Amino acid sequence: MLKQLGRLERTRNIIILGFAVLMAVSLVIFYAPGRSATNVNPAASTEVVAKVGSDHITVADLMLVRESFRQRFGGQIPLSQLGGNRSFLESLIAKHVVRQEAERLGLGASDAEVAEKIRKQFTDASGVFVGNDRYKESVTPRYGSVEKFENELRDEIAQEKLRAFVTASINVSDDEVQQEYRRKQTVFDVNYVTLSAEKLSEKIQPTDADLRSYYDSHKTDLRYLEPQRKVRYLFIDQEKAASKLKISDQELQAEYDRLDPQFKQAGVKAQQILLKVARKDLDPQVEEKAKELIKKLRGPDGRGTEQAFAEAARGNSEDPATAANGGFLPGVIKKNPNKPHGLYDRLVDMQPGDISDIPIRYAGNWYILRRGDAVPKTFAEAKPELLVSLRNRRSYSEALKVATKAYSRLKETKDIQKVAQELAADANMAPAEMVRETPYIKPGDDVKDIGTNQQFEEAVGQLNNPNDVAEPTGIKGGFAIPILVDKKEPRIPDFEEVRTKIADIIKKQRAKDELEQKAKDLLASVPNADALKAAGEKAGFEADNRNFNIGSSLGNLPASAALDDAIFGMKTGELHKTPIKVGDDWVLVGVVKRTDADMTEFVKRRDEVRQRMLSERQSQVFEDYISGVQQRMKREGKIKIYDDVLASIEEEEEPAAAPGLPPGLKFPTK
Repeated sequence: MLKQLGRLERTRNIIILGFAVLMAVSLVIFYAPGRSATNVNPAASTEVVAKVGSDHITVADLMLVRESFRQRFGGQIPLSQLGGNRSFLESLIAKHVVRQEAERLGLGASDAEVAEKIRKQFTDASGVFVGNDRYKESVTPRYGSVEKFENELRDEIAQEKLRAFVTASINVSDDEVQQEYRRKQTVFDVNYVTLSAEKLSEKIQPTDADLRSYYDSHKTDLRYLEPQRKVRYLFIDQEKAASKLKISDQELQAEYDRLDPQFKQAGVKAQQILLKVARKDLDPQVEEKAKELIKKLRGPDGRGTEQAFAEAARGNSEDPATAANGGFLPGVIKKNPNKPHGLYDRLVDMQPGDISDIPIRYAGNWYILRRGDAVPKTFAEAKPELLVSLRNRRSYSEALKVATKAYSRLKETKDIQKVAQELAADANMAPAEMVRETPYIKPGDDVKDIGTNQQFEEAVGQLNNPNDVAEPTGIKGGFAIPILVDKKEPRIPDFEEVRTKIADIIKKQRAKDELEQKAKDLLASVPNADALKAAGEKAGFEADNRNFNIGSSLGNLPASAALDDAIFGMKTGELHKTPIKVGDDWVLVGVVKRTDADMTEFVKRRDEVRQRMLSERQSQVFEDYISGVQQRMKREGKIKIYDDVLASIEEEEEPAAAPGLPPGLKFPTK
C-alpha cells in the first residue's frame, strides 16, 4: 500500500492536517493494573472475548475501543453511561458483521480505494499527499502498524458501500416531507399528569392478614434456592488511601510532556457577527445580508483574515459586547460533551481562519462565525487536571497495597476490629469507616454500598465456615475483604424474614391493577385542559405545564409515538379523551394552547427536512438490515460471545470502582 501511495504523490516534511480526523478512532495504549482476565495489561491481552465468523475479538480489542470512547468524551462520562463492556463488544461485533457482509456481496474495499482515502486524509494545506514517511510516522504510534490502520479504512469504505447498496431504493415523498415539517414545527403548551405505580403504591397499606395470606400461598415462590451469607468486610477507600500520596511537580511535568498535542489545547479563539431578527417578516432580509457578508469575507479557500472579520463585526454585528472587540468571543471555545449541539461547538472542527460557509440560525437570529488559532493549555493550567488523573491511577496501587496487608492480618487474627485499628493510618480512614456488615445476602442481591457486584458475590460464595476470609475484591470506591459471620442453607424463609418483601410485592401489584382506573377516574373529574394540572397535584401525582414539540420528551417521560399522535391531534383547550400508556405509567394530557407551524418557511427548509428524513430512514433500514444479518449469524453459530471472559473485565476504571486481582494472582499470606 505504501508503494501504491508513493506513485500517487511524493511530498515530504509537511504538516499533516488530516491528523485531527483520525483522533476519534486512534489507538490509545494505556496501563491499568489487574483489569484483564489473564494479563496485567489488558491492552495487550490476546484472550478471545468473542468470535464473528473466522474473526476473533480479543480483550485488547475491546479495551482499546472502550478507551477510545473515553478519550472522545474527555474522560468526563463514566463508562457505565456509555453502555458498559457488553455495549462496546456489540459495537465491535457489528463492525465485523458489516465487513463480512460487504465482502459476501462483493462490496469490499480495493487497494486503490484505500489508497485514495489515505491520500485525501493526509494532505498539506495545498491538498498534496504528505508522503509515505510522514504518513507512516503519524499512523504507527497510534495503531501499532500501517496494516492495522489501513484495515480500519477498509472497514469504513466497506460500510459506506454496503449502506449505499442497502438503502439505494429509499425515498421520501413530498407529502411526507410537508407533514413532517408541520408536525415538528407546531408548538404546544400542554398540561399533563403522570400516574406511576410507584407513586400509587406509597398510598397502599396491606393488612397483616393480606401479608400472611400471600405468604401461605407463595411459600414455594419465596424459597431461597441458594445459600445466604452474612459477612463483615473491611473496606479500603481508594480515594482516601491515595489522598496522602505526594506527587511532585516533576512528575506532573512529565505527564504533561507525554500528552497528545490535542490535549494540550485550552480551546480555540473565535469571532462572531450577530444579526438579529426584529420581526419574522424581516427574516429573509437579515439572512440575505448575512450571506452577502460571508461572500465578502470568505476568500477563495473559504477563509478570511482576522482583521477583515473584525472590521465587519464592528460595522455590522448587533452584539455590543463582542462587536466593539472585533467580534472576538471572551475566553476560548471548546466542545462541551454534555451539550453536543451548541452554537460554537462546530468552530472547534473548523480549520484556523475558516468562516462558516452559510449563515447559522440559532435562537431566532443569524450568526457568522470565524475560527481563530488554537490556544495552548500551559502546564500551570493543566496541572490540576493532571494531578487528579495521576492520583486516580496511583490510587489503585496504594489501596491494593493496604488491602493486601489487611487480608494477611485478617487471615491471622480473624479480628476485623483489631485489623481496622492497626491499618487505619495506612488507609487514611477512621476504624469505624472501615468495618461494614451486610444482612443475609445471596447472588443477585442489591447490597448497600456495593450494589450488584459479581466479583464480590464470587468472593463471598467461597466462604463456608464462620471466620473464613476471602481475598480482597473490587467494589465501588475501593476494596472489600470479607469475613463470614454466618451461613444459611437453601430453605423456605420464615414469615418475618420476608414480611417487607411481601408488602412491596402486594403494593406494586395492586398499584398496577388500580392505576388505569385511577387515571380514568381523575380524567372524568377534570372539566378542561386548564384545570388538569391542579387536579393532578391535588390527587398527589406528578403534574406540570410544558412547551412541547413532537418528538421530544415530556418531563421525565420517555419520548412516545402514542403521546405524540395524541397531542398533535388536539386543538387548543382540548383534553385527550382517554389516558395514554407510556411505559408502565399512564398519562393525562390537555393542550392549553396550540401554535401551528408557519408554512411560509417550509419552502426554504424543504430540502433540509427531506435530507434529514432520508438520512434517518436510511439509517434505520441499514440498522435493521445489519441486525437481521447478525441474528442469522447467531442462529448459524457464527457469532459466539465468551461471557466468562466478558464478565472478568471490570466495567469501571477510574476511581468509582476499584477492580480486583486477575484470576490466578494471589495475595501474599503469612
